[in-house]
Amino acid sequence: MQIIIAETYEAMSQQAADDLIEITAALGSPLISPASGDSPAGLYKEIVNRVNQNAIDISNWNFVALDEWVGMNGNDEGSCRFHLNNQLFVPLQVAENKIAFFDGRANNLQLECERIENFINQHQVIDIAIVGVGMNGHVGMNEPGTFPAVRSHVCQIDPITAQVGQKYFKEKRELSEGITLGLGNLLEAKNVFLLVSGSKKAEIVKRMLEEEISEQLPATLLRHHPRLRIYLDKEAASLIDPHHGK
Repeated sequence: MQIIIAETYEAMSQQAADDLIEITAALGSPLISPASGDSPAGLYKEIVNRVNQNAIDISNWNFVALDEWVGMNGNDEGSCRFHLNNQLFVPLQVAENKIAFFDGRANNLQLECERIENFINQHQVIDIAIVGVGMNGHVGMNEPGTFPAVRSHVCQIDPITAQVGQKYFKEKRELSEGITLGLGNLLEAKNVFLLVSGSKKAEIVKRMLEEEISEQLPATLLRHHPRLRIYLDKEAASLIDPHHGK
């Protein structure tokens, strides 16, 4: 586990972008699983800027969904796909055949899970999983109590997640179920980038790093991963031992 503490959100995002580009440069056709949300948005902005400056070529990159709200897809404003379309896929002009994303409106969600798993298998492994952490310690939509070995699955949304998730929508939405990669998928990824920003996440960062590893705090399970990098801005790192970042 490597912890990178940056002075600002922008510096955190730039460092994560540098590391992601360094890893992908050595890969023929990398598979990346990007989270939606506020913390990784700066990383995506960095990637888009560098592509626009012709500093990097991402034409060989492939993407697989981390999660989506059940009942939504990219046509729904506020959905996970909606945000990633705006922040990443559309600005980068990623071809649709290079993206496998959960359709939360599908009639058979189990088949959606199988489709996503097949896409991962076609590319052998997720090379980089980009994730955040929820206020209750969830990763993706792996809510407290999730079995560590579970793969793509439909989940019940924790009340805290449902409450916090309202910020992505202009009007109140019913957020009762999600469809997500499992902790098993994330622990099998070659690299995990965990990005956390802002003072509101300082307490959960402290718990994630210092509490006993437990299914009740899913983010702690990532500490088992041999190539976990945790990127924090100064605010998110404000409650932890500063030597964590040395």
